[in-house]
Amino acid sequence: MNEQTAERRREKRLNYHWPVWFAEDFNDVLSQGQMFDLSSSGAAFTCYADSCPYEGQYITTRFSVPRYGQDDSFDLENCIRSGFVCRIEDISPYMKKVALQFAEPLSFKPGEQEEKQSAIKHKPVEV
Repeated sequence: MNEQTAERRREKRLNYHWPVWFAEDFNDVLSQGQMFDLSSSGAAFTCYADSCPYEGQYITTRFSVPRYGQDDSFDLENCIRSGFVCRIEDISPYMKKVALQFAEPLSFKPGEQEEKQSAIKHKPVEV
């Protein structure tokens, strides 16, 4: 069988490994995970199995995203996003992978910043 899997992603992802904090209610104790995949509409992170949310749970996350300026500057944008856990995968008996769909998307596409910066830098100067 020679099946090709169609790419369903609408935008390029930002792959990075920075902390993410999450909880059902931010007044409760926050759990920490490790972000590894981010788009404007959702995120994926790993966390310890004993603090993992469950599929369908509505959680709030707090994380930072690198933002690149036109002059090669680098800054972090702090984000808080809530959403539904749409998938949980076992990595090991101690670690899980969590996929989260944001209720409200980010105002930018994190994985496409570098491409835009590269296009701006290499744009011919009109005289």
